[in-house]
Formats: sequence, structure tokens, C-alpha cells
Amino acid sequence: MNKKIPALLFIGMIVASAFAQNPEKANFNSFERTPEPFLFSVTTLTPQDLKWSLNYSSSYGERVEGPFGYDGVSQQFSVKGYLGSQFTLYADAALGISHVGDVTSAQQVEIIRDILGGKKNTGIRLGIGLGVNNDFSNAKSLLSRITASFNTPEIMISGNMLFEHTFTANRDAVDVITNLGFHYHLTGNLSAGFEAVGEDLEGFWDKEEAEGGAKLMVGPSLNFNPRKSGISFAISGGPVIYATRNQLTNPDAVRELPSQSGLILRASILFKLPGS
Repeated sequence: MNKKIPALLFIGMIVASAFAQNPEKANFNSFERTPEPFLFSVTTLTPQDLKWSLNYSSSYGERVEGPFGYDGVSQQFSVKGYLGSQFTLYADAALGISHVGDVTSAQQVEIIRDILGGKKNTGIRLGIGLGVNNDFSNAKSLLSRITASFNTPEIMISGNMLFEHTFTANRDAVDVITNLGFHYHLTGNLSAGFEAVGEDLEGFWDKEEAEGGAKLMVGPSLNFNPRKSGISFAISGGPVIYATRNQLTNPDAVRELPSQSGLILRASILFKLPGS
């Protein structure tokens, strides 16, 4: 229970600072967004966004692995940049410390191109990208991602469909992972909503899905981007549960979860790099 206290204090400070900064609801048209408001979903950039940013995040997970988080304490550094011609580069490296003290690392690099929209940060955008991943179990994967978003001055919606082929024996030919994020502008530069993650969704129709079934996470999400500041803050998390179960499990799969539910909590600080 004590592990939840720092997270509650973090949320309280964000909300209090936002309302103290502007007690009246700000003009939506002057609302300054952060280029990465969600913690489990990837969005593309536009010429109106920052060109480059550095993100540091820390997470705590119990009985979770894969896209939900690391089972233990994880420290993650990522860089995101607009390459021009509607291309977005996303790269991250993470260090995981397990509950028994073991230390492992993971890396991921993706390039995503907007194929619809992308010239301004409002309206509908669709993107497609490719990438590679080396996870905490040292399994190498080829990634293909489809991104979709819809932004107005009041709301931001982001959705991803990630297809992953892992070059390891006894794994599915393709794993399907989906993310959804929704934020509503509350006041000042504070937005709130929810994030959802679905993993191994092929478990809904494939009884021989290799990782034990489909798993879901839905939880609250906050983002605070102080005015005239070089940093922004975000926090999200929630319970991880099995949506389906099958008899086939794979002990070599990094996303193998036990039968009981898990919990993941993640917080991040985004730094706007000079010159962006």
C-alpha cells in the first residue's frame, strides 16, 4: 500500500498546480499540448509540434510484463523527433530491476510516416511504421505499427495497432497489441482521461495462442504541460487482467503472466530539447 503514496502525491501536485496556475478554464485555442501525452500509446509528430524531445519514465509493476510494463522497477529513456516529410522517429532504452534484484535491459527503434493528415496537430491522422525491438528476455522482434489519432482543442484520441514477429522458437507467428488513449482538456494545461492496452489479442480467436490468452489493461491518465516551461508530466496505470484463457502457455515468452491479475503504474517527465 505504501508504494501507492508517491503516485497519489504526484497526481495531487499536478492537479493543484494546474488549478493554481489558472483557476478559470483557459481558452482552448491557446492550449499548449505536449508532443507525447500518453504513456502506452505512440503518436506521430507534426511541423507544429516540438522537433525533438527526451522522455524519462519510471514504472512499478506486479505480475506484469510485455507492453504493460516490467515486473519490478523499470527506468526508461526515450527520444522522439520529427524528421520532416511527415516522418517521426521514436527510440527508447529501458533498464529493469526485478523483485529479486536481477537487472536486464530492452531497446526499441521505430520510424512512422503519416499517410493521412500530419501537417497540423488537429484533425484526423493515420500513420504506418516499421521498427525493431530487443525485449527484457533478449528476444529480437520485427515490428509494424498502424497509428490513428483525432485531435481538437478540447480532446485528444490516439490508437495504435502493433504487429510483432519475434525471432524465437515456440512463439506466435504474429502477436497483436493494441493501445488506446483519450484525453480531455480540463483546465489550464491539464488534461485527463484514460489509457487502455490489449495484448495477444489473437487469443480471442486462436485457441492455440502461445502466450496463454488475451490480456487487457484499462486505467486513468493525466498529463500536465506547464506554460512557458521546458518540461511536462504524465502518469497512468491500472490493473492487468486476462480476457481469455487457454491451456497452452509458453514459459519462454516474455509476456507470460500468472493466472492472478497484475498492476502497473507509470509516470514520466518529458524534456523539450533546446532548438526545438
